Amino acid sequence: MALANRVLPTGKLPLEMLQKLLECCKSADPRVVVGARVGEDAAVIDFGDRYLVAKSDPITFATDRIGWYAVHVNANDIATRGAAPRWMLVTLLLPEGEATFAQAQGIMAQVAAASRSLGIGVVGGHTEVTYGLDRPIVVGHMLGEVGKDQLITTGGALVGDAVVLAGAVAVEGTALIAREFGSQARARGVDEETLAAARACLDDPGISVVRAAQLAVQTVRVHAMHDPTEGGLATGLHELAWASGTGLRVDGDTIPILPACRRLCEAFGLDPLGLIASGALLVAVAPGDVAALGRTYSEAGITWARIAEVRPAAEGVCLVRGGREVRLPRFDRDEVARLFGA
Repeated sequence: MALANRVLPTGKLPLEMLQKLLECCKSADPRVVVGARVGEDAAVIDFGDRYLVAKSDPITFATDRIGWYAVHVNANDIATRGAAPRWMLVTLLLPEGEATFAQAQGIMAQVAAASRSLGIGVVGGHTEVTYGLDRPIVVGHMLGEVGKDQLITTGGALVGDAVVLAGAVAVEGTALIAREFGSQARARGVDEETLAAARACLDDPGISVVRAAQLAVQTVRVHAMHDPTEGGLATGLHELAWASGTGLRVDGDTIPILPACRRLCEAFGLDPLGLIASGALLVAVAPGDVAALGRTYSEAGITWARIAEVRPAAEGVCLVRGGREVRLPRFDRDEVARLFGA
């Protein structure tokens, strides 16, 4: 079947397809410092004495605390630019035939509370009851700002760099499974203590990487940052390599996986590396800076590990476990989508 007529599965577009899709979106405006590119999750625009950073991201899987999610996942992508998240616009789409004003109020209260916690102003957006939806959808649009000498991109990793993972996987996916599929998990033998831990990880350690990103740029010279989200840590690593034009050698034995994540993935037959991973941050730094960054994270109580080395592009993106090397899988369709029947 021709590419143009292929029915696409639920989830992110494959990186190769996205690259082709974005070919028509190249900007001739010289003020666009970072535009629409594969692996780059926020645009950067020259505003004279500083850069404006702009981001848009929807929340489609979660129904519980959807407004809270929307703020944090958008703020994360601003922070990975080395920028401070400042302003947010919210598009709230509610399902026809079941939407209530109380539901809208509840979602916007979540948006307001999460925004206040990060010092972000909610400055506008759009709200409507929409035909054809079976659940609320929130699309966040966030703006931030960064000094011109402080900008970081996904595509800045250099051959020889070490890749540090701040946080563990997969916070968001683990919490989603426990909150949305708790009864199915119990039927598969998952105990209540594990489910409680999975639900609680949404707040501790949480899905925000703003603090981890800020600590990184305050401690060492960061070459690249990226927060793995839909498609999990594995896809986030592929995106980092794609944007940087490099390969990666990933040490799978060093990747911190939440115990509740491991147990739920075992119960449902999912791969933790392909589970939506908000709450984790990839940081590429010179090897000599790993110790200093690690000390900062340890002192702040943030789990961290050196999980990969940046290699030449010709070596590809590989995963080493127990001494065995394979190609790192990529999850264009997030593992959690399998549970939603998508």
